[in-house]
Amino acid sequence: MLKNASTWIKVYGIYLIVAGLAGWLSNPEKARTALIMGGSFGALSLLLGFIAASGRRWAYGVMVGLAAMLGTVFAIRSFISWRAYLAGDDSKLFAACLISSMLVATLVLLPKVVCALRKPANPAAAV
Repeated sequence: MLKNASTWIKVYGIYLIVAGLAGWLSNPEKARTALIMGGSFGALSLLLGFIAASGRRWAYGVMVGLAAMLGTVFAIRSFISWRAYLAGDDSKLFAACLISSMLVATLVLLPKVVCALRKPANPAAAV
């Protein structure tokens, strides 16, 4: 089991990269944004995970903001994709599932990072 938030952030970053690549491979002509979103925000998340692991707590705050923004984008895009699929566009099913999985990953990550941000920097100082 993943024990600390910085590890969760790194795994999230890797997942975004893989999901972006999968989205692009599913439709290379139309899904360039999936590769850009997954690759750039996945790499940024990975970087923030390594920074947080080195003890710089500000990285958790940045990650909370980034995850909140991405969660909002994924919620909107998954709603649009599911609506198109339910309206009869079967080509949107893969994108809807993929974007929804990215939303779920974000919703799993966010409380873990918020909890890490709320913990005192020095546990001995909390006594």
